[in-house]
Amino acid sequence: EVQLQASGGGLVQAGGSLTLSCAGSGFTLEDYAIGWFRQAPGKEREWVSCISDGDGDTMYAKSVKGRFTISSDLAKNTVYLQMNSVKPEDTAVYYCAGYVWHGFLERSAAEYDYWGQGTQVTVSS
Repeated sequence: EVQLQASGGGLVQAGGSLTLSCAGSGFTLEDYAIGWFRQAPGKEREWVSCISDGDGDTMYAKSVKGRFTISSDLAKNTVYLQMNSVKPEDTAVYYCAGYVWHGFLERSAAEYDYWGQGTQVTVSS
């Protein structure tokens, strides 16, 4: 059974850093693409970033590009989201999700078949 477990959320001051983890089980990470999404109160779920774990290609939303870095550790079957220079508008529940790699990175949540539970990130001003 494919499972994703997101962790690492918390309270951080604006300008600070936080690293989220997405631990996978029941599958081989290099055969999948993993993405991060977030949802703030009263807003729709927003795609943040994704990575093709086999070849390391990455993609970022404009709102986080240059501040967030997605990476993977195949040995640990884990994907990370390093969040630097965080802003209050980064406050949201963050979710990781995955799909079997088919050659293209996807921004749409509908393309992701497996979802982890969310982890809350709160950025104080």
